[in-house]
Formats: sequence, C-alpha cells, structure tokens
Amino acid sequence: MRWLISCLIFLLYACNNTASYNKLIISKEDSLKEVKRIEQAFVKIDSAKILVATGDLVVRTGNDFTSESLRNLNQRDKTYSHCGIASIENDSLFIYHALGGEWNPDQKIRRDAFEVFAEPYSNRGIGIYRYQFTANEIKTLMVTVKQLHHMGIMFDMKFDLESNDRMYCAEFVYKAYVMGSKGKLQFNNSHIGQFAFIGVDDLFLQPLCKKQKNILYQ
Repeated sequence: MRWLISCLIFLLYACNNTASYNKLIISKEDSLKEVKRIEQAFVKIDSAKILVATGDLVVRTGNDFTSESLRNLNQRDKTYSHCGIASIENDSLFIYHALGGEWNPDQKIRRDAFEVFAEPYSNRGIGIYRYQFTANEIKTLMVTVKQLHHMGIMFDMKFDLESNDRMYCAEFVYKAYVMGSKGKLQFNNSHIGQFAFIGVDDLFLQPLCKKQKNILYQ
C-alpha cells in the first residue's frame, strides 16, 4: 500500500476536476492586477520575516494541482500543502524543507531563503506557527534539522512513514521535531484505511503549537 498516497493524489485531482473549462483569456487589466498582487505579496513577506523565530513551523499553500491534491489529503484542515522549519543564520532567514518533483531535481532536503520558500508566484499564502520549546530544545532541534540536511536525505515518493532514509515534507518536519524535542512532542497520525501518514495539518494542530501569523496573498 506504499503507493496509495500517490494514487490518491491523482484520484483527488480527477474527482475535483469534472467541471468543463472555458478558454482562459487574460486581459491587460488582469495582468496589472496580478502585478499589483505580487508586489503587495512581497511587502507582506518582507514584513512577516520579523515574526519568524528559529524552530518555527512555516507552511504554505501552493497553487499547482499537485499542491491542491496534497492539501486535500489533510484530514482536519485543508489550508496548507507544504511545510518547513525556520532557521535564522547570520541574520538571514532560511527554511529547511523536503521537496520532490520538478521543483527539486536532486530530490534532497532543501535550505531556501524565506523569500524563496514563500514566493507568491506559485503560492497563495503562508502561515507561521510556534511550538512551546525552551532555548536548549531549539538548539537540539536545529542540530537535528541540519544533520538531516547534511545527510542529503532524499524525498520519499512512496510516502513511507516507517523508513528514515527518505522523507516527504511533513514527515521530515515531524521526525525533526520528535527527535529534536527528545520525544516531548507527539503528533496525531492521519489514516486512509490502514495507511498511516503525517499531514501538514497534523503539525500545526498539535496542542503545543500556536499560530503566529497567517498571510493570504490577495
């Protein structure tokens, strides 16, 4: 059943794609609106940086069909499709995250600038969440995150929660938090039939996790 999630991504897209589509016509007015939306989004992204602390969970809502399908796999809250862990390094803000597909050719855990992770061209918005960690727990967490990044852990296309040599996005974040907190954090596991997995919503709905900011790019 390790291929189940991949199949469900396709099926969810197909089932939600039954409406007929008209030819898309983009006017000059539409283009100007999009330019304005992008400009305003970058202002929001820049202002959000000061709210992010090392160890924070940062989530985003992608606007492509794969992201939409992954978002719909969330069992309780379908707002977000992807996630990562924040790290402030030499006054720069980075997000560590596991990413697959054409966006990440080498399939390894990425360390992207916050602006790259949050960019508004392929995302509808972001969220910033924080767990109740001590300063020492955050240090331990970030040692774990950087070790996994240094190891070059590959993206897990099978969505196999039991394996540790490959990890999908929510699995990487989940395991980093569990290992980094030495078991202090425990998370709900979502299920589809007998198949257990971690959804993005299982991360930010954890009782010790508090919302800092939700930003929608309008």
